[in-house]
Order: sequence, then C-alpha cells, then structure tokens
Amino acid sequence: MKACVPLIVAVLCGLAWAADEDLNEPEPFLELEEEMEGALLSDLYSAPNSCRGRCLEAFDKHHLCHCNARCPKFGNCCEDFESLCGREGFSHTSDAITKGETQSISEKIYRADTNKAQEEDIVLNRQKCISPSEARDQVDRCPEPLFTYVNEKLFSKPTYAAFINLLDNYQRAVGRGEHFTAQQLAEQDTFLSEVMKTAVMKELYGFLHQQNRYSTEQEFVNDLKNMWFGLYSRGKEEGSSGGFEHVFSGEVKKGKVTGFHNWIHFYLQEKEDLVDYYSHICDRPMDSYPRVLALQFSWDGYYKEMGSAFIGSSPEFEFALYSLCFIARPGKVCQLSLGGHPLAIQTYTWDKSTYGNGKKYIATAYVVSPTQ
Repeated sequence: MKACVPLIVAVLCGLAWAADEDLNEPEPFLELEEEMEGALLSDLYSAPNSCRGRCLEAFDKHHLCHCNARCPKFGNCCEDFESLCGREGFSHTSDAITKGETQSISEKIYRADTNKAQEEDIVLNRQKCISPSEARDQVDRCPEPLFTYVNEKLFSKPTYAAFINLLDNYQRAVGRGEHFTAQQLAEQDTFLSEVMKTAVMKELYGFLHQQNRYSTEQEFVNDLKNMWFGLYSRGKEEGSSGGFEHVFSGEVKKGKVTGFHNWIHFYLQEKEDLVDYYSHICDRPMDSYPRVLALQFSWDGYYKEMGSAFIGSSPEFEFALYSLCFIARPGKVCQLSLGGHPLAIQTYTWDKSTYGNGKKYIATAYVVSPTQ
C-alpha cells in the first residue's frame, strides 16, 4: 500500500499556487519550496506536455496538451492523461474506488465531524488580502494576529488533547534525526486510539473495510501508524522526517518553513508569539467550518511564503481525509466533496524506502482545489 504526506497547494481566487515543499528528490519529486513556490500549478508539477498535477484543470488554450474531462472527446489530451487522471484507485481491478465513492465517503466524514469548531468558537482577523505576486515580498501587512479568539475548551476534547501532545515531539530542522522516547511513542498510540473512537474514523474504516482494503480495524490502525509516524531520511541523518511532522507540526529547510498546515498548531504558536501572521491570498468560506485559508507568515523568524490550511476542522477530520486520499489515490488526484463543495487532494509516494511488505511512506499530498 502506498501513502503520502499532506502538503497543501491551494487553488484560491481561481489560481493555483504552491504551498510548499522541498523534497530534494529525483522525479517525480520537485524542489518546490526552493525554486517554484508561488508559481502556477501547471508549471509547478509537470512539463507542459504532462498531466502531472493538472488533472481536471480548467481548459487553457496556451497549454500544449490538456488534462480536463473533455480532452478525450477533442483528442488533445497529454499522453499520460489516462494513467494519471483516469479512473484510478487502489488497483485497476473491478473493485477500484471510484470518484463517486470518494466523494460520497468524504461527505459522510464531513457530516460525522461533530468535534469541529462552531461559528462562535473562532474569531478570525484576516486583515490584508494580497495578490499572489506579492507573496514573495515577505512584508508583514497585518499588525494584528490572525486569531482574535479561539474557544480553548475545544482542546480538552480527547482527540484535540492527544493531537496537541504530539506537536512538540519533533526537531523541526530537516536532516536532523528523530528519536522518539517511550512517552512519545505512547502519545502516538493514544492519538490513534482516540481518533479511532470517533464517528469520522469509523466511517473511514467502514468504507475501506467494505472496499477490501483492510480485514480488521487493527490492521488499519497499524498501517496508519506506519504511514504517519514512520520515519524516513530527507537529509544526512536517518529517520529525519515523517508524515505527521511535516504536515501538522512543520519543518524548516534551508531557512524556509515547509509543511505546517494545521490551524491548531498555528494558533498555539501565535499565542506564544512564535508565529507572526503576514497576510492571506483570499478566503472563500463555506457556510460553516472547516474552511480553507491560504496565508503567509513567519515561524520563529523563518518565512512561509504560501501555506494553506483547513480552519476549524477537528484533528480526526484532516487525518481521515488525507488518509483516505493516499490509500484510495496514491500518486493521483483524489476528488472529494464537503457539504456539496468540491475539494481535490493530490498525493505522492515516498519511493526511497518502504515499510512492511513493500508499502511506501507518505511523501506529499496537497489540496489542488479547495471548497468554493
């Protein structure tokens, strides 16, 4: 089974912009954070004649070939359209997970998230909205914090508390080996135990069990632990990075922030004056939480040029959606639906090392179109 780490790339205000990542690996991994952050998605993840990162994009007459749903009709698809954008799932067999099924289960997960923030639980102060071209300026245009108020009673809920306990278990510098203590390993197990008690994760497991992905819940949990908490090398030292660390806690590489896509961690670090909110690109809120926000900030002096995050979601909600996508669509676009709003997540696999019976670690995953 393949797995991937959520990196967020948001398509906001009709544009696709890179959130971050510096995998420093040969194809298909690209050094996004260092060289191409803020570029158009069509230029970011692919050559002009490839559908990598472009599946189901809007038609653009300037492209050499196309990756939208109508290109087969007009005969102008890129050569890799079928392999990258076709009906892909866990396998090519008759029980492959379909687009309709991923959209259906994501709606069930969305409805099951009773632990998410309510409108009265969060007050945001978005302040300055900038154009994407201004993101590289590294100018703090927002004198006030992003979060004016958060109801911290949320953090006493079991999944929130278990999640927060994990955030300080990592060294943020990429390339420095991670060495978990017995307590930190126990905290990983506690988090998995707590999220598996929720309706959100029960929905996900029930779906994957029905799809013959896992025979037992314990098999599922064991795989999640390896996907998210297994360590691999992205530097000189072995075991220097992992999925949970990258997407939720955040890392620093070559003086820039990578990952760090979680609103809870952002709020807690902002409260400690370690995060300085600079600006946002734009915000298209849903009727209720969760929402998606693309923003710029500094973390203890390190700049995040473009980062996107769900706002107001429970830990189990994000954990479930990303897990669904890199199980159902490894290396592909995963089409979801949240409250009737479309959402797409792309995943990639980490090919340098494996766990278990050849299963691959999380490499990256990102939102290619947020809720509209």
